[in-house]
Amino acid sequence: MTCLAVGSVPALAQAPVTYSVVIPAGEYGSAAFLGELLATLAAAKAFCQSTGDSALQVDCLSERLETAAGGIPEGTDYDEVREVLKDTSQRLKRLARQNSDPARGRVSVTSSANPAERTSRPLIPVNSAAQAAVNLEATRILDEAATILLRSAEAAQERQTQYAQIAAAIGSNKVLLRS
Repeated sequence: MTCLAVGSVPALAQAPVTYSVVIPAGEYGSAAFLGELLATLAAAKAFCQSTGDSALQVDCLSERLETAAGGIPEGTDYDEVREVLKDTSQRLKRLARQNSDPARGRVSVTSSANPAERTSRPLIPVNSAAQAAVNLEATRILDEAATILLRSAEAAQERQTQYAQIAAAIGSNKVLLRS
């Protein structure tokens, strides 16, 4: 594991800011980074559930997976996970866009628990008439992502446990689509 700390020189009377980034390297990914990723995926479910709007769930999951993928540094042991999350996010976004509700506009969402946490882009509401079919397709997309991770981990023993945990975290988001 490599840890990088960067401090900034204060401009005028601002307090210095220090950023710490944990980058998994060497042996397969760090347990701390895995824990952070699993927490991010669990928080995605909680965040999307807190919208209280079932029409937003598919694109909310897309946006949260996109955010999770963006938090995985390139050139690490998690490159494949990042790519699976990005692909899954894009597929969910496309699904929501193809089935959008023309009567509703896009919506930015802020967490009720943490007002500083918000979507990085406005979410696309799904047409209520298509919602059951869209949720079924979104569930299939999430299943495919989990399967890809599980299959790719078969070749490397050190990845099996970590990929299985990530696949389970992705799969746990299907609960949102069943309600």
